[in-house]
Amino acid sequence: MLRSPGSDKSTTPSGGTLRPDIIAGLTAAAVVLPKAMAYATVAGLSVSVGFYTAFVPMIVYALLGTSRVLSVSSTTTLAILTAAELAIVVPDGDAGRLITATATLTALTGLLLIIAAALRLGFVANFISSPVLTGFKAGIGLVIVLDQVPKLFGLHIVKEGFFRDILSLLQHLSDTSVITALVGAVALGLLLLMERVWPHSPAPLAVVGAAIAVSWLFGLSTHGVSIVGHIPQALPSLTLPSVDLVRQLLPGAIGIALMSFTETIAAGRAFASLSDPPIRPNRELVATGAANLSGAFFGAMPAGGGTSQTAVVRAVGGRTQKASMVTAAASVATMLVLAPMLGLLPQAALAAIVIVYSVGLIKPAEFASIRNVRRMEFRWALAAFLGVLVFGTLQGIVVAIVLSLVGLSSQAANPRIHVVGRKRGTDTLRPLSPEHPDDETFDGLLIVRPEGRLFFVNAQQVADRIRELVTQAKPGVLLLDLSRVFDIEYSALQMLVESERSLAEHGVTLWLAGLNPDVLEYVRASGFAERLEGKRMFSTVPAGIEHYKNSSAPGSSSTRPELRPAGN
Repeated sequence: MLRSPGSDKSTTPSGGTLRPDIIAGLTAAAVVLPKAMAYATVAGLSVSVGFYTAFVPMIVYALLGTSRVLSVSSTTTLAILTAAELAIVVPDGDAGRLITATATLTALTGLLLIIAAALRLGFVANFISSPVLTGFKAGIGLVIVLDQVPKLFGLHIVKEGFFRDILSLLQHLSDTSVITALVGAVALGLLLLMERVWPHSPAPLAVVGAAIAVSWLFGLSTHGVSIVGHIPQALPSLTLPSVDLVRQLLPGAIGIALMSFTETIAAGRAFASLSDPPIRPNRELVATGAANLSGAFFGAMPAGGGTSQTAVVRAVGGRTQKASMVTAAASVATMLVLAPMLGLLPQAALAAIVIVYSVGLIKPAEFASIRNVRRMEFRWALAAFLGVLVFGTLQGIVVAIVLSLVGLSSQAANPRIHVVGRKRGTDTLRPLSPEHPDDETFDGLLIVRPEGRLFFVNAQQVADRIRELVTQAKPGVLLLDLSRVFDIEYSALQMLVESERSLAEHGVTLWLAGLNPDVLEYVRASGFAERLEGKRMFSTVPAGIEHYKNSSAPGSSSTRPELRPAGN
């Protein structure tokens, strides 16, 4: 029995009490806050920055966003991109300059998103193809895992690029701190076990709590185990961006803004229920932009919609953005009450959290699925993956975008062109293929069907391919089925006119059929319809076939009868 969207109390935002959202918010906080701390360390920042990012940006998005359950804070991808950009601007790790640079980067990210909203660029959410994004995220995941592995062993290596870092790690393994490795291994094992037995559980919180307790009981810091250290027990103070850093940070901010928006839209759509209002991309640009811009003044790093934390909110019954408000309140309580205790947390435990939740970005099954369907897109995914490893994370975004554009251009420049036949005994038209050897063709008549938009990029290629087909078939009449051509640009229209002249010189008459209203209007406006003299245009291909069969001398101008224009 079907229900109306409002009949299910569990999906009605206004129905019931606040209890489901409070439970969802607290549960999400148990997952979000430990991960926020971990992601801040990935970015090379103090763990307190993670709390700031799970505070102001989350509240602002909750007030402005179109998703009912999306949780906005730091994410794995944004953390590593932020780390790469800050490392360029603050190579010496100066604490004061790092705070200013983070505020500037986050503010720029927010401003770019708001500008994109003003320009109505919401469609950019689909700018990177799914296979390319799969490869990009897998590369990011591998980079993050390698970045955190030294912390599991208590090692410190100079970062010089992915492949060099692997060699450096192998060379320094003999310097491993046994106690640190033991802490990291136990934390890693517990996280993996809990996630397997109890998905979307507050496993990070349990591991953080246990690691702090062990650190306090056994004084791990006195045994060479690196801990988080001092965390300010206060709300974030006002932080002002620096105009002097804008030029240096702008290129990176563009890439971060793109990934922030892409992840936000993807997560919002993934967890929207049927009864939820639609996700509005341009409004999401405003909400995410405002979240980042406001967060910048309170020490937050760039933020975006998180898939795992949103999954927790949805899984435990969250219905509205009140859940995010509860999570933000939990972040404030943590900053004010638990900060000294969190300072005892071993860095190895944080590294374990990062690794477990970054490995999820690497999806071999998705690569295999892409390969099974389209080998070309599989190559794009691999290229994006290698682009991150070889060129770096920020440059990897450029590689991903370029690959997506190349893929789009390749598809647009190579539209499908079919020779069409008719299923015997019916009016069904379909491309000729070995699977249908009995389909009818007609002596002296070649039916060709191009598909997609015809424009300057592919016009010459389409003309060349059709010329090859005509040379092979040597028809008297070429019937061009334009029913699958939704648009024809001026260059392609000129190509059509020139092709008609060239065909006529070789004794081949061009007929057109199946023009949609827009294409027909362009053909008429160009004067090409008058050139065809109203005798060679048909509303449908079957109409053209019937006329050809009834013509006493197909292709002969002396006996060609009057034909009705398409649409008449």
